Amino acid sequence: MVIGQSLIWIQTNGQFIWTWFKKNPLIVSVVFGSSISYILIYATKFVVQHYNGLLWPSRFFQFAAGIITFAFLTYIFKGEPISLKTMISIFLMVCLIAIQILWK
Repeated sequence: MVIGQSLIWIQTNGQFIWTWFKKNPLIVSVVFGSSISYILIYATKFVVQHYNGLLWPSRFFQFAAGIITFAFLTYIFKGEPISLKTMISIFLMVCLIAIQILWK
């Protein structure tokens, strides 16, 4: 899920970093879209299997992976610091994931 979410970040935000991405949105969407879909389909499958067919845990893991990768990659590529609001959001996301993992 982290790989898929990282690729989503690159696909959607690459236009603000690399000129080629900005000039070629159709190519970026076709190439990345297919790869991301394939990765996330299998990531979702593994989580749903692990949780005996439940879909909600997969949704929370996708959300968490998206928040973490967005914060990390935005800091790395754009230099945007993690604000107090973002830190609190990440903490709440960690709480959601802990509930999904620890509450059986």
